[in-house]
Amino acid sequence: MFGWEYPPHVYGGLATANFGISQGLHAQGDIDITLCLPHPFGDEDRTAANIIAMNAVPLVYHDIDVQTLQQRIGNIMSLEMYYRLRDNIYADFRYLHTNDLGCMEFAGGYPKNLNEEINNYSIISGVVARTLDYDLIHAHDWLTYPAGIHAKQISGKPLCIHVHATDFDRSRGKVNPIVYGIEKDGMDHADCIMCVSELTRQTVIKHYHQRPEKCFTMHNAVYPLRKELQDMPRPIHNNGEKTVTFLGRITMQKGPEYFVEAAQLVINRTRNIRFCMAGSGDMLQEMITLVAKKGIAHRFHFPGFMRGDDVYRCLKASDVYVMPSVSEPFGISPLEAMQCGTPTIISRQSGCAEILNTCIKTDYWDIHAMADAIYSICRNPALFNYLQTEGLKEVNSITWEKVGERIMNHYRRLVH
Repeated sequence: MFGWEYPPHVYGGLATANFGISQGLHAQGDIDITLCLPHPFGDEDRTAANIIAMNAVPLVYHDIDVQTLQQRIGNIMSLEMYYRLRDNIYADFRYLHTNDLGCMEFAGGYPKNLNEEINNYSIISGVVARTLDYDLIHAHDWLTYPAGIHAKQISGKPLCIHVHATDFDRSRGKVNPIVYGIEKDGMDHADCIMCVSELTRQTVIKHYHQRPEKCFTMHNAVYPLRKELQDMPRPIHNNGEKTVTFLGRITMQKGPEYFVEAAQLVINRTRNIRFCMAGSGDMLQEMITLVAKKGIAHRFHFPGFMRGDDVYRCLKASDVYVMPSVSEPFGISPLEAMQCGTPTIISRQSGCAEILNTCIKTDYWDIHAMADAIYSICRNPALFNYLQTEGLKEVNSITWEKVGERIMNHYRRLVH
């Protein structure tokens, strides 16, 4: 399995999904997963997958003693694996920029030289593909498609790719031709294309010209909250003030401007409410300016990027969660909000709208419907209690184990 990010080092939703899928597959029992990551830190949960650190895979032969190797990579990969991989260097890579271990460095996350790192990752995948014994290849998102293709060409094993998003989602139609080319190439070489929603599946069929019979909808899920998070109390606002939250990347894909527009309509009707836009992204400064121009800055908060338990504290402290995405392949955050007992409003243009029923759905552009929904939840205790109670019941039935079982069925079909 080729991945790009993995908890606890989370840069976006891809890490959460990759972890959930790995755990869901592991729960099926009859499977061994080797997960390749560009820059693991050594503190990742390895119960579901054996992790290969791509930044510790040698491309150039060096005679390294055990003690030195232990000090350098002992916390991220076994020394035995390093020596096994070294025996499978398949070309003269001395022209590449490698370190004294013969390995290539990765920044981790999404650096400015991302295309270069994607290419380096795919080169290294050739060493890994020659070393390991496996039945199937699974590549997550466009960042790892070239690696998946390389491994398939070496081994002849079936390739499954997982489409967590396409560039049509990320760019609102202003597609980057380089990214589109990588995505299309991955889909063309894949034996199975798993899409996180039917919305994404239709994009793959229509815009990437893929055969419908090899494209499958594979909705995401959530894991049950840890007990300490379940027991975390919801704050009581003694002054009756309500909090409405947007939490995610502040980019045009997520529709943050529609959240601000709806917020202004609500503030015009009641003053006893605050809005929180948590996250970071290329539209953050634009949103701060928009809030100031509309004269609602005294009712708006921008706490920045959140990760780990801070996400759940923020959701628990909210009376309403809003995800007004323009084009959301799936969207795990509404499920996390519902787990926290927070009523949720989502756009009909999101993949999770296909499986969620106990929430309010509006079109992303319909700021009046969004504002009405926010106002109604905040002012109608019966509606709040219904969405809170029934939403929690619904989301608790959406598990990664069920996703793992469905993926496993596709694996068996591909292998046999």
